[in-house]
Amino acid sequence: MTTAQLAHRIADRCRLTGRFVLRSGRETTEYFDKYQFEADPALLDQVGAALAPLVPAGTEVLAGLEMGGIAVVAALGRHTGLPCAFVRKKAKEYGTARLAEGADVEGRRVLVVEDVVTSGGQVVLSTRDLRALGANVEHALCVIDREEGGEEALADVDLALHALFRRRDLEARPGQELT
Repeated sequence: MTTAQLAHRIADRCRLTGRFVLRSGRETTEYFDKYQFEADPALLDQVGAALAPLVPAGTEVLAGLEMGGIAVVAALGRHTGLPCAFVRKKAKEYGTARLAEGADVEGRRVLVVEDVVTSGGQVVLSTRDLRALGANVEHALCVIDREEGGEEALADVDLALHALFRRRDLEARPGQELT
């Protein structure tokens, strides 16, 4: 499957129109229901394969953010062979009481993985938390960048955003080239 075909498949499956409230509290008339591609094992595997070449050289750990980034990081880990960490929004108060489960992040080059980036708020917060745990975090990777300020917000905390698709890519029609 080509990248253009994958973009069209994701857009057809996940792009909804209507009235939606985003995590930031902002309202929008377009929403990418990422759970539609995350819940489809074949489509999620294709996303993982397409993301693999975007992983920066030297990455030692893939860190998926709760909740959607967890499925994406598991698929990506399968294609890269890199260990995965699963990052909570808040450390649990029982058991291990960890913020990041799975692979150890301390002293390692960690790539933050998210499904959809809009404002970048959760990526910024989780990056701060991972850095406090001793992780070296310089890059974030997402499936869809909604192109609504997330890349700039991440740059403000010295984090480069790499996206498989940008919003405009998912607006292309069959037969059109992706930008």
